[in-house]
Amino acid sequence: MVKSREWSRKTREEVITLHRKGNGNKKIAKMLNIPRETIGSIIRKFKAKGTVETLPGRGRKTMLTSTAVRYPKRRVEKSPRVTAEELRKDLSDVGTEVSAQTIQRTLRNEGLHARTPRRTPLLSPKNKKSRLQYAKSHVDKPQKFWDSVLWTDETKLELFGPMDQRYVWRRKNKAYEEKNTLPTVKHGGGSIMLWGCFASAGTGKLQRVQGTMNSLQYQEILDDNVMQSVQRLPSLRFVTDCITLSSNISRY
Repeated sequence: MVKSREWSRKTREEVITLHRKGNGNKKIAKMLNIPRETIGSIIRKFKAKGTVETLPGRGRKTMLTSTAVRYPKRRVEKSPRVTAEELRKDLSDVGTEVSAQTIQRTLRNEGLHARTPRRTPLLSPKNKKSRLQYAKSHVDKPQKFWDSVLWTDETKLELFGPMDQRYVWRRKNKAYEEKNTLPTVKHGGGSIMLWGCFASAGTGKLQRVQGTMNSLQYQEILDDNVMQSVQRLPSLRFVTDCITLSSNISRY
């Protein structure tokens, strides 16, 4: 069935005003360029209900009861990677037949949206504890302190990653909650190792690491790149005598 057009309140009021002035439906339809059947419908509704307002109850009714809505909501809050199709099958097993699209729409109405998970390093409990301690001990440092810090780290970039795409159901501003992220590890197929650095003023040099990183090669990279990076970053240029070199806090 084709959905009928919903005329504006102003247009419906004009119809009633012209009708009260004694104009017939045909004349009103011609004056407002509205089908005569529509004019009749607006007038009949006004006579029956005494209003031209859109009454509640119009539109397609929800196919999920309030109880059925709570299930997918609780499920995705606990397991964000569950798919709408999996939820559809679960509801079907208990006698509620709805489409995956209905479930998606219901979750969106509840403030839960399917998003690509943010990739974050896979951290051990020890690393998490160390990072938290580092953050607490530096949380009150002034901006001037951070302007004199150069962060360095190396990472492996995978040339060929997993091809499947999965989403997580999450609320706004919850992207980095652990259950909504995709932990990554530094191993896999073809890859290259890179060393880089950054400060509050921007990024420094980027250096490709040849072979396996060892202590000697790491020192050579620092000798070749750190001071050049400091000199190209404005906020660090005049504090080179007190530069703090720091690797990524995962090393602590």
